[in-house]
Amino acid sequence: MNIIEKTDDEIFAVAHPMWEELVKYSNEGEYGKFIRNFSYDLLFGLNEVEIGKQFAKSELTRSLDPNYDCLGLIRRNEHVTVLYRVRSSKKEGEWLGRLVLGYNKEDEIKIYGASIF
Repeated sequence: MNIIEKTDDEIFAVAHPMWEELVKYSNEGEYGKFIRNFSYDLLFGLNEVEIGKQFAKSELTRSLDPNYDCLGLIRRNEHVTVLYRVRSSKKEGEWLGRLVLGYNKEDEIKIYGASIF
């Protein structure tokens, strides 16, 4: 199955809860829970030392406002990118959140990329 064939509403029904979990576990510093929906490919490529530093030292990733605005979708090949406007409870301004979703070999939707710019 290819995720880009799903409707916007079907994608949002999966993406928003995943995004909300990422924000929650980022704020709590719960690395094991934060990565539980990551694809094998993403996990394999992560530098756990750098991720650990980010969780320990980044004020932004530990103060994400759980309220967000969904800005839309980008479909490409076998992945869809969901874009979010994100704010912090401690830092002024807005950031762009990116969540990349696709199917793994077991036909489960997994996270292939997640970042805040």
